[in-house]
Amino acid sequence: MNRSVTPPPLAPVEVELPQWPALVKARRRLAVIRSATGRMATLAGATAAATGLFTGELTGAALLADAALTLGGLVTLRLWKPQGHQRAAASALYLGPGVSLAALLVAEQIVPGIHWGEALALTAWTAGTWVLRPAEVARRMVTPPLSAPSTALVPVEEVANDHPAGRWWAQHVAIDGGAAPDTVLDDIQRTGETSMRAVIRSTIPGRPVPEVSIKHLSALMDIPEEEIDIGAVPGRGAGVRRLTIGQPDDDLATVWTKRIAPAAMPGTVLAGVRVGRPGASHTTAPTTRTEEDA
Repeated sequence: MNRSVTPPPLAPVEVELPQWPALVKARRRLAVIRSATGRMATLAGATAAATGLFTGELTGAALLADAALTLGGLVTLRLWKPQGHQRAAASALYLGPGVSLAALLVAEQIVPGIHWGEALALTAWTAGTWVLRPAEVARRMVTPPLSAPSTALVPVEEVANDHPAGRWWAQHVAIDGGAAPDTVLDDIQRTGETSMRAVIRSTIPGRPVPEVSIKHLSALMDIPEEEIDIGAVPGRGAGVRRLTIGQPDDDLATVWTKRIAPAAMPGTVLAGVRVGRPGASHTTAPTTRTEEDA
């Protein structure tokens, strides 16, 4: 018997689309025009309400203009905006100035003469709308203002380092106030029982590795200062530095002393190496000396 199996829903994926410079500039210009229009509408509403204190000839036209501007702006506010309580709250906030102005205009025609309450209401409406700007706040609720892209350098996302030396470096050396803040330890290689090599890398793009205090590292690691060396990485910039701790067990002098000299040439030590091609003027041959000569 075949049963249809409903696959699980896919997890939502958020994709951040790049902003086109022309679109960003157009949106900024539109925001400036919209702000100036709101200021003019506030002045026009205050003028209409002040005129209504003395005559009602312009009240009808003022009410129609108020309704047209308020409803037209509300349509653009709700178009392509988020659903739910956020849009409902923004719509109510946007309607506030227009509805209150309409109520003030109607009250001026109902109350005979000029009443002090009307003048107080007119002052409160004008000051509140000019300072608080409810319509602009409502637009910001559903459409956050554009922000300029940040040009500050930020640390590169660090990859988790499972090496014990890398974790120790991050916890004790790369911290704020440490010997090498904003750095990580990469390419960690053990070269002997008490020696290692690694690369110190800056986590901030374009910034060099800070001056690392060998004395500070020596105190942290409890290793003599002369066994710690920090230098440039061949072919790389100042964003990385080579860290060497101790003497590798596989260097030629150590190999000669531990493996070759005891069996082939007892009592000798390796003093130097000349590099060349066999048969040429310089041959590859170790220079040795006996312990008595030393």
